[in-house]
Amino acid sequence: MGSAAAVLGTRVSLLQSGMGGVAGAELACAVSNAGAAGCVGGYKLAGEALSAVLERLVRGTDRPVGVNLIPEVVGPEELDRQVAQVLAETPDHVYVSLFGMPEGAVFERVAAAGRRTVVQVGTVEDGVHAAGHGAVVVAQGIEAGGHLLGTSRRDELVAALRDRLPDACLVAAGGIGGPAEAERAVAAGADGVLLGTAFVVAHESRAHGYFKSAVIAADASDTVITDVYEIGWPGRRHRVLATAVTADPGQPKKFIGRTVVEEKPYLVPRFSAAVPTEATSGRIEEMALYCGQSCTEVSAEASAADVVAVYAGALRSPRTTETQKRTETRVGQ
Repeated sequence: MGSAAAVLGTRVSLLQSGMGGVAGAELACAVSNAGAAGCVGGYKLAGEALSAVLERLVRGTDRPVGVNLIPEVVGPEELDRQVAQVLAETPDHVYVSLFGMPEGAVFERVAAAGRRTVVQVGTVEDGVHAAGHGAVVVAQGIEAGGHLLGTSRRDELVAALRDRLPDACLVAAGGIGGPAEAERAVAAGADGVLLGTAFVVAHESRAHGYFKSAVIAADASDTVITDVYEIGWPGRRHRVLATAVTADPGQPKKFIGRTVVEEKPYLVPRFSAAVPTEATSGRIEEMALYCGQSCTEVSAEASAADVVAVYAGALRSPRTTETQKRTETRVGQ
């Protein structure tokens, strides 16, 4: 398929993670307008709430941009409704991003609409399956912040997928905090990279100020893999900053805060999977502060455009040499 930039129609082979709550339309549009592939977090949004986000997204950019949905959180019927809404309410430059594998009909529906699908996976089997449906495959290593889809390290998974999928578009995710690490991912076989933690602290991110400050102050040793933040998203391990809650998961599941999502108020219980946003109040320090090992290299808040610019040189034309070598080998056989 070639570089992620060529496949998605961007200038830089850089994708932004569609982090629920954190990645609003403002962040997604800023990333896309800077030349990379932005992505808004759809999470459990549906109906009028999803329409409001999609309207802001379409109004904010005419560049390739994604809407991230999570099959295992909403289930197949609700995912089908979300996908239908995205396809009906957005133009062709909006692609569908999926965190985890959906049923096959989802791929067919998106393809029939002439849209791209990007799927984040954590195993070789899921990556091969997604590529078989023509998707851009994001290989997530355990270095990543947030929910983890597998048990492999990033470069190991990328290399294994490249071996099985010599012509697929592969994007590496997890632990990428600077151009040098991005280049290492490309050397392992990736056609581009996906960043999450670096965009948590972007000016346009909706992450709570405490969350941003904690990420900036942290290094990789401050992160832990746990399963304690399971209310709303059970059965999936996640990498977060260590908190009093990760240290003592025996605490009562009582309400510790409040938040607002698309003008609707919600109570936040201890152990909730929800991230603290600028609309959240309460015991922020006890909430799910998703953070990848790349935090070691994330040292200041910056604009989304500045983050993209840092990686532009390393990712403008990734794996050109490797692609040429594969082509020359096939031609010479």
